[in-house]
Amino acid sequence: MLEDCKTAMERWGGVHRLIDRWLEERRVMLDSFVALRKDCDDSLESVEKAQIDGFSELLMDYISAGHFEIYPQLREEAKAFHDDEALTIADQLLERLEMSTELVLSFDNDYASPSRCEFYLNRLPAWLDRLARGLETRFDLEDQLIGRLHAAHSPPPGARQSSGLTSH
Repeated sequence: MLEDCKTAMERWGGVHRLIDRWLEERRVMLDSFVALRKDCDDSLESVEKAQIDGFSELLMDYISAGHFEIYPQLREEAKAFHDDEALTIADQLLERLEMSTELVLSFDNDYASPSRCEFYLNRLPAWLDRLARGLETRFDLEDQLIGRLHAAHSPPPGARQSSGLTSH
């Protein structure tokens, strides 16, 4: 019984750390977004490809981590808890996330090369506005996904962890 409790703590505690790391990546990416947007507002001509590339790399890393690390891990957690309702909700939320994923991939493609970046530079402020709306929706969906698939299976904050020594 103690081993099961320890294994569960390691397994789902690891998910919590993974989510925390991912949310920190979100914050860093958003800081880069805000800086890029400010520079666009100040002087679009002074925005360099390296700055756009830096933001785009953070954005792609964040999106990739969601698709290839976070979402599958959350689904596994729901499966382990036999939470079929959460899995159904996850499928619906993941489907809705695809729109913003396509938006991000289009942005990355438009600014991938120096010539494309130069060609699309005047469109950058409008692109950032579109990304802002798409990311806002994405973050809301991701937060719902975390809330339904992970937080629902976690003990409430401040709750004492059972040692597994008491009888049930």
